[in-house]
This record gives sequence, structure tokens and C-alpha cells, in this order.
Amino acid sequence: MQLYNKLSAKEREALIDEAGEDRLTLSFYAYAKIGNPHLFRNHLFIAWDQMDVLGRIYVAHEGINAQLSVPAKRFEEFKKFIDNIYFLEGVRLNIAIEHDAKAFLKLKVKVRDKIVADGLNDSTFDVTNKGVHVDALKFNDLISDPNTVLVDMRNHYESEIGHFQGAIKPDVDTFRDSLPIIENDLKEHKEDKNLVMYCTGGIRCEKASAYYKHKGFKNVYQLEGGIIEYARQVEKQKLENKFIGKNFVFDHRRAEQISEEVIANCHQCGKACDTHVNCANEACHLLFIQCEECAEKMNNCCSTDCMEIAALPYEEQKALRKGKGNSNKIFKKGRSEVLKYKS
Repeated sequence: MQLYNKLSAKEREALIDEAGEDRLTLSFYAYAKIGNPHLFRNHLFIAWDQMDVLGRIYVAHEGINAQLSVPAKRFEEFKKFIDNIYFLEGVRLNIAIEHDAKAFLKLKVKVRDKIVADGLNDSTFDVTNKGVHVDALKFNDLISDPNTVLVDMRNHYESEIGHFQGAIKPDVDTFRDSLPIIENDLKEHKEDKNLVMYCTGGIRCEKASAYYKHKGFKNVYQLEGGIIEYARQVEKQKLENKFIGKNFVFDHRRAEQISEEVIANCHQCGKACDTHVNCANEACHLLFIQCEECAEKMNNCCSTDCMEIAALPYEEQKALRKGKGNSNKIFKKGRSEVLKYKS
């Protein structure tokens, strides 16, 4: 029985073009106690492969984290399958604001130690003892309160292109880095301030809210459904939008437009720009912000060195990479020294 993806990204892309059908981009998560993550992983893969579901899914003893692309015509079938899993019945599905049939080109269901890496090793920490969930209306009220501290639980390259006004934005590369920094910076306000957090879809905030409650913070809140659901509620209910810029997303779209403001700049020339790209040199693959003019000038690369490599025949590039591990630049997300205007 097939328990892994057999098609390449190009083969899948051709099939999507041939089908010419609408697909929905969505995400969901749930913290739950899963006894056998490997068995659950196989169950999901078999069912979703038959439904032509594509995406990136992580399963662990602590729950599931999923970013998916589902054929629009099979959404109800997909939803019924989800609802038949006891801890996923009625789970919030964060439907993307902007859909792209090619947001995902493979189905990857992986077993991980945790669905959100946190660096914690504390058996007394209960991730299900979470903070208070608030909707967009309550969130707007809370962050207008001078007694509130608003914290962005995302990484620096996410908040760089979009964030809520007045938010504390930790200069971190990973979620695990942010937990101790925020705890230390706000330790004097454990009882006298509202700690309000937000992230892309809610999964990081949910773990963070439980963590800060565990650490003694009394008034802990999180934006339910994250920025994705906030934008939907703001539009539907005609509320004031307090998010400026784009919402970074972890698929081929890389971002969703939430407001018209461009708050970031091209990392190569400094021009106002909020478009993330990956360096065309596959041995680098650095994620950074690049405007159209620099993309043309630099041949979609982050540096002249990468331009020279990317200009070589593919087989020569492949030979240069042989025997070498992935460059650390893949994970530096715009902090490379070759970028003059990096954040």
C-alpha cells in the first residue's frame, strides 16, 4: 500500500493544470494526546491521498498541525472525514483569504517529536491549559487598553512584512527562541497586565498561552484563529483593521495581503517592498525580500556569487553541491551579510 508521495512537484503541477479545477487552501491544528502518531499518520495519508489532498502535515504525541490544499468539490468529503476523528470534530478550519491551486504540490504527512518545536523539557507543563481565546472584536478592544501588552509570537521575517500596530516583535528566528525572551522581558507584569498574543493561525499562541500560564502569568489571551481568521472577521463584520501589511504564510504564496501598506523594504536596494523570494541558486535557497528591479538585475539571486553559480549548466551546479550539506543560509531568513538592507 502506498504510504508516501510518488509524484514530483512538476508532475503534480501538470496534473493540476490538466484538471483545471478550483482548490481551497486551508490550515488547522489541534493539541491532543495521540497514542500512536505513526499509525495516525498512515491513516491520514491513505485517506487524503485518495481525496487528492496536498500539503504539509505534522503529527506528534501532542497533536496535529496541518497546512493543506483541498479540491473545492471534495471539501465536504474532507470535512466529514475530519469530523469523524474524535479530537478534530468541529475543529476550526482556517480558510485562506487568497487561494492558489498550486499552493502545495505534494502530500507530506510527517511524524515529529512536537507539532511546534519549543525546546521545552518539562513534564509538568500542560499544553492544553491554554489562555482565553478572543475574536476580532474583543481583540481590538483588548489591544486598545493601556493595560495590555501585545506580543507577536512569529519570527522576525514574518513580522517584518506585516504586524499589528503597537505589538512587541521579538527579533527571533524560531518560536523556541521567543518563549524565554518574552518571559524575561515581561516578568514584572505577570499579574498587572493583560498578555495578548497573536500568530498566523493560532497554533503557536495556543502553546505560548499555556506556557505563560504555567509560568505564572494571570491574564493571558490569544487571538482565536490568528491573523487569518482576524482578517476574515474584520471584513465580514466591518471592523477596524489594526493589522498593517501582509500576513506571511508557509506555502508557495508566501503571503496574503491584509492591508495596502508596504512596511518592509527590498533587502538589496532598500526600496519599499514586501515580496519574499528564495535565492535561485539551489545551494543557497536563502529567503529574502527582493523587488522586481533587483530580481531582474540579480537574476533572482541574493548575491553575485550565487548569480555566477545559478548561471552554470544544471549538471555543473549539481556537481558543485555533491557531498555538501544544505547551506545554513536556508534557515537565516534574510540575515545573510550579503544583504545590505536586511532587517
